[in-house]
Formats: sequence, structure tokens, C-alpha cells
Amino acid sequence: MMTAPLKNSGPTTVEVALGDRAYDIVIGRDQLGSLGSRIAALRPGARTAIVTDRTVAKHWLAQIEASLAQAGIAHSHIAVDEGEGSKSYAGFAQVCEALIAAKVERNDLVIALGGGVVGDLAGFAAAAVRRGVDFVQVPTSLLAQVDSSVGGKTGINSPQGKNLVGAFHQPVLVIADTAVLDTLSPRQFRAGYAEVAKYGVLGDAAFFAWLEANHAEIFSGGAAREHAIATSCRAKAAIVARDERENGERALLNLGHTFGHALEAATGFSDRLFHGEGVSVGMVLAAQLSAQLGMIADDDATRVQRHLADVGLPTRLQDIAGFAQEGLADADALMALMAQDKKVKRGKLTFILLRAIGQAVISSDVDPATVRDFLARKLAQ
Repeated sequence: MMTAPLKNSGPTTVEVALGDRAYDIVIGRDQLGSLGSRIAALRPGARTAIVTDRTVAKHWLAQIEASLAQAGIAHSHIAVDEGEGSKSYAGFAQVCEALIAAKVERNDLVIALGGGVVGDLAGFAAAAVRRGVDFVQVPTSLLAQVDSSVGGKTGINSPQGKNLVGAFHQPVLVIADTAVLDTLSPRQFRAGYAEVAKYGVLGDAAFFAWLEANHAEIFSGGAAREHAIATSCRAKAAIVARDERENGERALLNLGHTFGHALEAATGFSDRLFHGEGVSVGMVLAAQLSAQLGMIADDDATRVQRHLADVGLPTRLQDIAGFAQEGLADADALMALMAQDKKVKRGKLTFILLRAIGQAVISSDVDPATVRDFLARKLAQ
């Protein structure tokens, strides 16, 4: 049962229960300053290497370095270019070489300070350098705080598709400082909100209804924002604890992603379509396909679309900048991109579909011809 959030002064801690690899997600305003003391308690004597991007570094690097210095923790840093382009083989090589040059040893710590791109890239480099160095996630975007920083998925993009090269490598700590979200652009915040809404759509109908009623306060800040982040993290932590390596239930977290990743690839992993925007369009398509297959009522699919549109997210293929003009409005091309999705098994596409708002299911028997015709119709609208 969802209740209205209470204002509290201290941070909220959510545990990701993975036995001897369990870790805490610390959620609250003004938590960056606690990083040094938390690392000193967690890993006495460890040195740290911070991986960040140039934009995040301008805002938060000095505060992070001051916190580490105050705790007597040696640190170095590397800044990569902002954006999905850094999640590449070249970006991976750059970060690995910098970590090796900084003499990061196996008992040291990598700190990922940034959004999902930095978290995925730094986490993958930490998984690979010296065959594995522990790392700490300090997510600075809403999307990273509620989704990509939790659960240990790390990786880079291949020119052939999103996140196709990577490793499972769990962090040892996540610090989600909600104050840093105040510096996000409205578009970046909206993109992250798509992943918040996803948790309601896939597994918590009451949370989705609460989001419909309270989204304005989440965007303006305050207690509703922290409540939404903590609820999202709890939902993800519970699923990850039950299915760490996505052998079953964890695939539900990919609601909207089979379509969304294809759209990201079609737009060249560029600023024309942020990840959360692709997930938003993908979630609506998944709901509409579910309705077409008779799994949910048309009204439910409309409700998902209406809520995402209400907060300003794209919900139609035609909402994507330059989509038709670049010849991407092609159902066969999108089907070819979806065939590279990591959830493909023996050539069969797996979709996350809905039996109701709040009840997603894994469906591996959807006829590709049905999906192709569905996309063709959506592209023609």
C-alpha cells in the first residue's frame, strides 16, 4: 500500500541483499560529503580513482575530492566526454589505461561519479582492470539513481547495439544524493522519470496511481522526489536480490527497453534520443502491443501513454527528432535492430508485456510478423 511520503531529516538506506556481496544504497539530500567517511569505514587504507565526465566534474568533483581528502583517502581522477559516445571501445580503453596509470590495485576503489554512461563505463573498467577492482556508484542523474547505478550491470555499446559488451559487477556502495538532481536540465530529469514510472507500470499499480497524482512535486523537489527514488530503488533491489544475473524475473526491468534500445541504435546513440526517452516510447509501444494481443484493455495502454505525455516525455515514434526524415521510419530496419537485443534467445525476440498496469510478464512467443505489422501501423499514424 502506498502512503504519502514523510519528511525526514536523515537519509534513507536501502539494502541490496546479495549475501556476502550485499551493499547499501544511501538516498537523501546533501550526502556527497559523507562519501569519504563511508569509504574509510568500508575499505580502510584503500586509495581511490574517480571516473567522471567533464560536465559533472565542474559541479561536483571538488566536493567529492574534499570529502576524500578530509578522510585521508588518496585519490586521482579521469574525466571523459559527456554522453553516450563515451560508452565505446575507445572510451573503455581510455578509462582502463588511466586506472592502470594511476596504479589502482585490486584492493583499491574506483568511484563512478556521473550519470548512467559514467556508471556503466567505470563499472565495466573496474570489472576488467586487474580482473576486478571494487567500485562505488555516486549517480548524479535521476535515471542513474533509480536504475543504472543499482544491480551491477556494467558495459559499453557496440556499433551494432546497446550494452552488448559488458559484465555483471556489483558496486560496494551507492550514494544517491538527491540535491545533485537540482542541476539537471528539465529534459534530463524527465528522461530519468521514465524509469521511475516503469517501476509502477511493471510491478506496483498503487505506486503508478501515486505517481499520476504526485508527479508535479517529484519534478519540483521535496519529499515526493525522495519517496519516488527510494520506492524505485527498493523495487529494483528486491528483483536483483532474487535474480541477480537475469535468468528470469529481472528481465521485467527491461519493460520498454526492447523497443527503446532499437530506437537508440536507430538514432545513433545520440542526444536526439536520451535513454529514458527511448524507454518512454518503448513502454507505450509495449502497452499498446499488449492491448493489441488482448492482454490488457485499450484504456490501460492509454493511461500509460497519457501519464508519460503529461510529464512531457515522448510517447510516439513520431515524437523522436528527425526520425522520419532520416529514413528510419522503417519497420524492417527496427526489427533488424531488435534482433540484436540481449534478450533474444535462439533467434526469438523476448518482449516484456503487460497483463495489467502493475503486472508485467515475460513473453518469448510473440510472432515477429505481428510485431512488424504493429510497428508499420504505428509508423504510419
